Amino acid sequence: MRFEHLGFAPAFVDYQQAWDHQREVHARVVAREIPDTTLLLEHERVYTAGKRTEAHERPWDGTPVVDVDRGGKITWHGPGQLVGYPIVHLPSNRDVVAHVRRLEDMMMGVCADLGVRTARVAGRSGVWVLADERGGDRKIGAIGIRVSRDVTMHGFALNCDCDLSWAQVIVPCGIADAGVTSLSRELDRDVTVQEVLPLAERHLARVFDMTTDEAVEAARRRGTATGTTVLPELLH
Repeated sequence: MRFEHLGFAPAFVDYQQAWDHQREVHARVVAREIPDTTLLLEHERVYTAGKRTEAHERPWDGTPVVDVDRGGKITWHGPGQLVGYPIVHLPSNRDVVAHVRRLEDMMMGVCADLGVRTARVAGRSGVWVLADERGGDRKIGAIGIRVSRDVTMHGFALNCDCDLSWAQVIVPCGIADAGVTSLSRELDRDVTVQEVLPLAERHLARVFDMTTDEAVEAARRRGTATGTTVLPELLH
């Protein structure tokens, strides 16, 4: 796995600029000019909407939204959130399942390293902190992908020390009855993207060494309730 850092605080990355670069890298990976690559970065503040986003889920304060070609619904990217775009070859259609599980497993591994216990929630994408004395179920890591010419695009977003007020003007990921959280909020200390970055790279390298069967089995061991199917909202 090759890693490419596009920009971190204070050099936040414009979403359109990153999207254009992602398409260029995707074309080169498809052509096998470069190896499988993960782009890692922090975006400037932006709302992005996948193809299944509904009108009532968009910002009700008129904030602009970038419509993108990934699966998933509306979400936010910005300072304090580690975003990763793994651009990797998939050996088969079945490996789409394993790809999603790898991304979940990677984020769950990072959270575990830092002392945050996470889980999957049946019928809901991403990585979650389950309801406890601090509140109800809350999402800490989101996933939305696209597969084109057997190579993935888009990827994951892990909340580190971002301002969570962004979720107050949209229906995050189309889920109205749950909240969002961050590593900093769960640990009651500042957990920066720079602290998380080497952990994410280590876990990305680990999970992308897995075979399809190993990735699905690892997901089961970590407590997935979604079996071996991929939630349709994740995909384009």
